[in-house]
Formats: sequence, C-alpha cells, structure tokens
Amino acid sequence: MRAGVDADGETNAEVGGEADTEVGGNAETATNPDRGDRGDCGEWPTAVDRALDAFRAGDPVCVHDFADREGETDIVYPADAVDEAAVAHMRNDAGGLICVAVDDAVADAFELPFLADALDHPAVDDDPAYDDRSSFSLPVNHRETFTGITDEDRARTIVELAAAAAAVDADPAGYGPAEFAAEFRAPGHVHVLRGARDGLGGRTGHTELGLALAEAVDAAPAAVVCEMLDDETGEALTPEDAAVYARRREIPYVEGADLVEALK
Repeated sequence: MRAGVDADGETNAEVGGEADTEVGGNAETATNPDRGDRGDCGEWPTAVDRALDAFRAGDPVCVHDFADREGETDIVYPADAVDEAAVAHMRNDAGGLICVAVDDAVADAFELPFLADALDHPAVDDDPAYDDRSSFSLPVNHRETFTGITDEDRARTIVELAAAAAAVDADPAGYGPAEFAAEFRAPGHVHVLRGARDGLGGRTGHTELGLALAEAVDAAPAAVVCEMLDDETGEALTPEDAAVYARRREIPYVEGADLVEALK
C-alpha cells in the first residue's frame, strides 16, 4: 500500500507490511473498521453513525462506493470545513482529484452546466463505463486566489463554494449566475461536480454520497471528494487497505451501500 506524508509533514507508511496483523482474518472487520471490541460501551456505533458524527464535527470520512461501480474509496469532507491542512491531507494521503460536489438545486441556481454539454469538441465522450454520465461541471478558482493550485488557494475556493451553496440554500432567488461569476472564474483548479436531481435515488456516486452526508447533518449542500490511490500499484486503493488506513488514522470508514440504506 501507499506511503504518504501527513499534513504536518511527517512521513507515514500507512500499511506497509502490517496489513495482515491490522486486518487479521476477519473480512468484515477488514472492510469495516467500526466493527471491533465493544467493551462496556453498549452496542457498537454503526459505520454510518460514526460517519455522521465526523461530518457534523467537520472531520473527514472514508467512503467506498460499490465494487460493481468505480470500486474506489474517497476521502470526503464537508466543504465548509476544509482548510489548508485538509487540502494537504487529501493530496498526500489520497492523491486523486480534489472536487467539490454541489446539489442539483445549487448547480441550477449557479447555472452550471455539465462539462460535456458545455464543450464543443470531437474529443467529448461522456459515456463512462461505471455510470450513465460523469458529474463534472466547470473547474473554478475563487477570484481572490492567485494561481489557484496552492493549498491555501484551493481551500479558499472550496470554502467559498460552500458559502455560495449555503446562500442558495437559504435564499434560492438571492444568488444566481451573476453572483457566482463575480466570485469565481473558470477555468480553475477546483472541479465542481453536479449532484443528481434525485440525489441517491438517481445516482449513487461519491458526489451523491458526500451530498447525502452533508444534508443529513444540516451542513452546506457541498462536499469535497478525493479518490484514494495506491502508490505501489497506481490503481485505486483496495477497500481492505483503505479500511486499515482509516482505522490507523481514526477516520470513519463506511460502505456506500450502508449510506444508501440509511440516507436515501
């Protein structure tokens, strides 16, 4: 499994050769670190409970979607809680693309298109193997950033996107495309994703799973997702290795199927 660098700059070998002793022979524990010794605390908190508690506190969650979909685990944050350390955490310990998902009503208020619909080029082919279409909209920077790629710049863009989403949620008629354009410019370094119109009822990608978490804890209708990759294989991190990472870092790990069952 991958070795990364924590946000504080310390090297961490997240699993290395200890995966077998960390996971043991229990497949259920391997993919769900929230099942373990109960002690005197009564019933186990479910993986969904722990994920909701973390999101409510502004902390990250590791979410595996489905083996027959992308088969990826993403680090997911409530967008309004992201700071420079969170961006560093995702780029070092996840390594995928850092994106902000906003729900359909917010995207409509911003008049954000699906990216494939906005591009007129023969290379456009929005037919991914894992779904009917991708959820990508415009990549943006906040206008008060410089290049847009630094941890500070991306954190600023992310939290301002969350604030704009919250403004739409509070007053749908009070924030539109003109207000959005006054704050953000495209192209940029933070990819915005459009949630499905029916949420988890219409699509069960990380976009909708993150938004469902945000809605469940009354956060702004915006969530940050970043795929976890394996430095050794170059592939998506396996659920087993993602679960070990999550346990070691004390980050809740939850299966997409459990979130759909609890939050749909």
